[in-house]
Amino acid sequence: MFGKVRKASARFLGSARTGTSAGRTTRPHNLFEAAAVYVSARAEDDQDRVEEAAGWVSPEALSFGVSELAYRAVVALARERGESPREVARALLGLPAA
Repeated sequence: MFGKVRKASARFLGSARTGTSAGRTTRPHNLFEAAAVYVSARAEDDQDRVEEAAGWVSPEALSFGVSELAYRAVVALARERGESPREVARALLGLPAA
């Protein structure tokens, strides 16, 4: 049981791929870098960068990174606006106040 969990965790955490550039290995991208580039590229409608960032980590890792970025953004906006995170999240999604 724990072996499966350990393998899944290792795959998830070690999912960043390494690349090569001019004969040298480049630093692998982490899931938070991938999420930041992916979300900003989507906001700027840059499909090439979206696809590039999506290839840096596994889909599961990217999903986790995007989720964490959304959480942090909602918390930061809520503090800045003096509103609850629920109010901010609903406003960002265009939902009526609860």
